[in-house]
Amino acid sequence: MQCVLLLLLCCAGAVNSKAQPIHYNTTSKRDPSKLNIHLVPHTHDDSGWLKTFEQYYWGTRQDIQMAGVQYVLSTVVQALLDNADRKFSYAEMSFFTRWWHLQTPRVQQQVRQLVASGQLDFVNGGFVQHDEAAAHYAGMIDQTTRGHRFLNSTFGFVPKVAWQIDPFGHSATQAALLSAAAGYEALFFGRADYQDMQQRARERQFELLWRPSASWGAAGQVFTHNYPSGNYGPPTGFNFDWGQLDPPIVDDPASSEFNLQQRVDQFVAQAQTWSNFMRGNDVIFMMGSDFQYANAHAVFANLDKLIHHVNADGRVNVFYSTPAAYVAAKASYNNVSWPVKTDDFFPYADCAHCYWTGYFTSRPASKGYIRQATAYLAAARQLQALLPPDSARKSSPRQQQQQQQQQQ
Repeated sequence: MQCVLLLLLCCAGAVNSKAQPIHYNTTSKRDPSKLNIHLVPHTHDDSGWLKTFEQYYWGTRQDIQMAGVQYVLSTVVQALLDNADRKFSYAEMSFFTRWWHLQTPRVQQQVRQLVASGQLDFVNGGFVQHDEAAAHYAGMIDQTTRGHRFLNSTFGFVPKVAWQIDPFGHSATQAALLSAAAGYEALFFGRADYQDMQQRARERQFELLWRPSASWGAAGQVFTHNYPSGNYGPPTGFNFDWGQLDPPIVDDPASSEFNLQQRVDQFVAQAQTWSNFMRGNDVIFMMGSDFQYANAHAVFANLDKLIHHVNADGRVNVFYSTPAAYVAAKASYNNVSWPVKTDDFFPYADCAHCYWTGYFTSRPASKGYIRQATAYLAAARQLQALLPPDSARKSSPRQQQQQQQQQQ
């Protein structure tokens, strides 16, 4: 029996020794003559959900949820350095700044180069991805400003895409103050009422012009994309994150697990189905979800294969992209009209008896304190704005005394 097993292993080794390495071509770009599939690698990292911020960052308490943001950012950077065609979009500056300040000057310089080259892209750019129903508009503006200041001072980067993929419903305040008025060229989100999305699927209205302000009219509109799945993850069957159940792409014909043509056919079918929901010949696939890419190499290895083999198949054109590049493609259309929306996306339900409205009343004391503190802060800012220009720079008597002591 041992001799038989040894013979089988030797035969298997002989077969596999004939396998040749493949150089995966990931240089493809948009082709206006084809159906273009924009692959947008991303992760959604809640700054607070089932674990605390620090637990999420360091990856502790994995018994609660498997998540460790430090590993996401570190392996993504290395994966981007491995292949200049790869791209990644990141949103939550609370985690990114936590990670950034712990990196060596060498890694920080590498990240600056990735940002400058467009491989590492930032969407939304707020400190967190705020709720749109219970949050006060001043808090929404403040946390967005905090993240944008970091990006501008560190990389000279200004986000052009609002990325509200996980809030449960979407407000006109977000579309007006935190999208069009904030300089964003587009707004992306995942969740909308199931009946609303059913109608949009029938009428190809997942992409629209949102005019949230009656006084601004068309001057305040923003191109808006409602992701057809109602969420923000990869198409069915193509979640390549480590630990997920979707099969990887096995492209060695000598392997008993060889599945290349099956996986290519499945991807093309998904692409063609999603194209029926869109106007024009560009479709975006969000390739990521909650706290994914902790092993970025595993995901990108499969995406490289997907791009190479699907393009060799020729039925669709697939490539690494960013939300901003996708919006630019949509803006290039000359003969496409977009539906217009003027109200908000509330209330939100994902099935007939699944209305996500009552949860806004949770933790009322905490939300009340935040509202009161925000009101005081807004009043203080208004008073400060009324002061003469030089008064804000004048020192108090105590500060003057301290300055004199320091000079002595």
